[in-house]
Amino acid sequence: MAQAWKCSGLRWSADGPVLVWDGGRRSALTWGKRVAFGVAEGGVRTCVGARGHACPARVAVPGRSTGARCEECARLDRAHSVAADTIADDPRPYHVYLAWFGPGMTKVGITAVERGSARLLEQGAVCFSWLGAGPLMAARRTEELLRAALGVPDRIPYAEKRAVRAALPQAVADRAGEVAESHGRAVALEGWPESLVREPLRVVDHAEVFGLAGLPRAVGDVSELVAGGVVSGELVAAAGPDLHLATGGGVVVLDTRLMTGWELVPAADGELSVPVREFREAAGVQDGLF
Repeated sequence: MAQAWKCSGLRWSADGPVLVWDGGRRSALTWGKRVAFGVAEGGVRTCVGARGHACPARVAVPGRSTGARCEECARLDRAHSVAADTIADDPRPYHVYLAWFGPGMTKVGITAVERGSARLLEQGAVCFSWLGAGPLMAARRTEELLRAALGVPDRIPYAEKRAVRAALPQAVADRAGEVAESHGRAVALEGWPESLVREPLRVVDHAEVFGLAGLPRAVGDVSELVAGGVVSGELVAAAGPDLHLATGGGVVVLDTRLMTGWELVPAADGELSVPVREFREAAGVQDGLF
């Protein structure tokens, strides 16, 4: 029987995306690399636990869950989380940023200064700029100020990000335009916390890092892994947790968060045999009756 592996998720390094496996093994991902694996026959997806600890009950979790945690472990994981806004005493300085994922998709967020741009790569931000840096609560207040005054959200669904990646503007300046405009409006606002140091506009573009130039439109995304199923395709791009894989039926997006909790085994280069949710064609404007 082939050795089974458990995936801990996709990480972004200075050299690009890397799949991390339980036990510390890492698999670097490069454009053109064949990504092929199977889910063990008869396998069941189990909870990945919380905060570095295994789930004591090894609870079965749904295949479509991107968190791969049971209710109790999900509660524990979020009990001490900046993202869940459950802590206020983190002494580290935080950045406030504006991130852009496509036309009309600009968001505001915060991330620890020590993490650099890692959070933006993890979210699949095509470009971004820092707005300022300061204590956690000052960063939080600034985030709320910008959400209310500029009408920008703090979250954008991954489904919306995936839908536009193959149709982004080709010029860097065109991709940076909305971030620059929002940055200008943001710095003109009154009411910023005094402890937050503002930063000038410096747009960082990730289109090349993600491999988005000439990216073919995806036909769909993997909705879940299933026991006995196979994923196989050539890596053409990656952004956030997503791998864009060229298969015999077109480019399919795999959210690597769906891999966690399963026992995965090597697979020969075969056909994709897991459920795929087809993307709908964008609705066009009819220019005639026939």
